[in-house]
Amino acid sequence: MDFVVRKMSCLRSGVAATMVAVWLTALILPPVLLLRTRANWLAQLDHPEAQSNWDTFRSDMRRQSGRDGPVQRKVPKSAEPPARVWLRDYFRLAVVAWVLFVGVLGGFFCLLVVGVLRGATTEPGAGPTGASPSSASLSEDQTRRHDDDNKQHERDAENT
Repeated sequence: MDFVVRKMSCLRSGVAATMVAVWLTALILPPVLLLRTRANWLAQLDHPEAQSNWDTFRSDMRRQSGRDGPVQRKVPKSAEPPARVWLRDYFRLAVVAWVLFVGVLGGFFCLLVVGVLRGATTEPGAGPTGASPSSASLSEDQTRRHDDDNKQHERDAENT
């Protein structure tokens, strides 16, 4: 029995370490990759052909916005492509939001999984301390509840 408990304890610590490693990887890897590719994306978006594609798209939307039909198109207000604006102006906000949300939600999920695994490895019928309750303590508890019930009935009878 002691071998099984030690084995489950090692399993729990291994799962916990794996969960923390996955969480840290999910927390750090996407912002680092985004930071590394950001300069290349901005360089591609600074080419005149990217701006001309955006201008062509806006002019098409302007032509289609006045038509009657099932879909009403709105002309984008920005003179620059949205990817360029996002990478230039909102990059830090996106990284902070990623770290905040993945940090909190991922950390909570890891705690949840580790807690479930820790609770699942206790023996059935075990109390919160891991010791199974004895039959003597159960009979004492039942006697105490019965006495409390009788006292409550007496108080109810006096109040009526």
